[in-house]
Amino acid sequence: MKIKDADIQHHLEARMLQRGISKEEIEITINKGWSAEDAKEGTIGKTFVFPYNNYWEGKYYKETEVTVYYKMKEDKIILLTAKARYGKNFKKGGN
Repeated sequence: MKIKDADIQHHLEARMLQRGISKEEIEITINKGWSAEDAKEGTIGKTFVFPYNNYWEGKYYKETEVTVYYKMKEDKIILLTAKARYGKNFKKGGN
């Protein structure tokens, strides 16, 4: 699934900037991620862990775990929100 700029509403764009998430990370998470266990009924949640090896807010982190929540309406994606956690040794593949 390809994410277009038009798919990213203003509130989500603000959250992405606040949380350090790129459009490419959202796209990869949706396409390659595993199911997020905390998604509410009727919402799809996907999680993916990326190598980070950089500083976020003054602290060094090896990985970032991105979770994207969205709905599908017919063939259109409705992106709801995205969150990121920074750390290391996140479980991958839902394990």
